[in-house]
Amino acid sequence: MIPILLGLAALGLAGLILFPPIAQPLWYHDFADQRAVLGIANFWNVISNVPFVFVGSLGIWHVAWGSTKCQMDSRERWMHLFFFAAVALMGVGSAFYHLSPNNDRLVWDRLPIAVTFMALFAIIITEYLSRRAGVVLFVPLVLLGAATVFYWHLTETWGRGDLRPYLLTQLYPAVAMPLILWLCPKSYTSTGTLYSVMAWYAGAKLYEFLDKDIFSFGQVISGHTLKHIGAAVSCYLIFIWMRDRRLVENPAKTTGAALSC
Repeated sequence: MIPILLGLAALGLAGLILFPPIAQPLWYHDFADQRAVLGIANFWNVISNVPFVFVGSLGIWHVAWGSTKCQMDSRERWMHLFFFAAVALMGVGSAFYHLSPNNDRLVWDRLPIAVTFMALFAIIITEYLSRRAGVVLFVPLVLLGAATVFYWHLTETWGRGDLRPYLLTQLYPAVAMPLILWLCPKSYTSTGTLYSVMAWYAGAKLYEFLDKDIFSFGQVISGHTLKHIGAAVSCYLIFIWMRDRRLVENPAKTTGAALSC
């Protein structure tokens, strides 16, 4: 597994070098549904972020005080708490951005997305690949995700925006996580739920791409609003996995190891 992940990382870095900088296109902020309701601009793209806050709060409560607490050691607990806090902030940041979409506000949308994605990646490494590696990598991965957002925004202020590192930190985990789940011995039950998480997230990205096409059918709901809903369902399924999973006794894995899986 490790050679595969290192190979993917090498390919990603090669692409980072070979492809020219990618600036943020300004048309990105031109969403299909710009209707105001109750005096709130872009109402549906704003209000559809509420589920993130709900799921994040629910996850925090269960990890800190619910029955899930007894299933985790202290290291897992703080990783999961951070993840669900980031999910809640993802809803706040996205709502703030959609009230008046522009590059400056987009930073506060992308920042919690980046750290949430990297936190989940570290959790998957911890629970399916190597507990030791996941715990050690958690903070560096989260900081890396945040750094790519600030790097992008800084390059935009310089007049030569560069999204490449941010895109790489989104794409690499999206490829690596299903490979880890598929190829490594299962530490916990309910792994199938994580595949559902990825399917819902892929659907959410498709809705985002089809924003205007979906809205053109009767102007009822836009693809971007559906993207928020689909991504929130994905986060809720992570909560379900975290709540329901149980440790699997697997002689093929050892506490620190699984690095050869």
